[in-house]
Amino acid sequence: MNVEQVYKDANALLDGHFLLASGNHSARYLQSAKVLEYPKKAALLTDALAQMIRDAGVEVDTVCAPALGGVLAGYELARSLDVRSIFVEKKEGGMELRRGFEIKKGEKIIICEDIITTGGSALKAAKAIEALGGKVVAFASLANRGFCKRIGSNNTAKPECSLPEDVPLFSLDDFTFEMYAPQDCPLCKEGKSEAIKPGSKS
Repeated sequence: MNVEQVYKDANALLDGHFLLASGNHSARYLQSAKVLEYPKKAALLTDALAQMIRDAGVEVDTVCAPALGGVLAGYELARSLDVRSIFVEKKEGGMELRRGFEIKKGEKIIICEDIITTGGSALKAAKAIEALGGKVVAFASLANRGFCKRIGSNNTAKPECSLPEDVPLFSLDDFTFEMYAPQDCPLCKEGKSEAIKPGSKS
């Protein structure tokens, strides 16, 4: 599967001048919500992701997603794996399980995001699950921004990666974009555009 083409076809791989959540700037941006608004495309992606997980022999009982961004990806991956889907929500300093969801001791859980950048949100979700007795057996995402090493990639993990080295990360492809501190951004220096924030709050 050409994952990059799937993103392009959904207008989810953007070119321009973007302000990232980190405060850095980039000329490219991934907007997975644009892929996931089409159920058939979402199913195509998560079916492929589920097959990677099965091929690796990972046993899973439940998929857990950090809300809000990971909820659709997590739900679709759970459907593809034919397991339960739950999600955790932000609380001050971390995440917590609400809405009557419960975790059994030793329950095997995959933490799923739409995009893994440094893995900070996924790690907070994992800590919330483990505090309730669950066992995080893998992390998963549709796209990997290249900071963390995924199964099947030759890329090495960068220092910014928050995910533990002993838990596998499954992702369909690496999307490694150049990022710049605002004062070093060549797009800013050209003076032709202003960085925009195309994420969930815009």
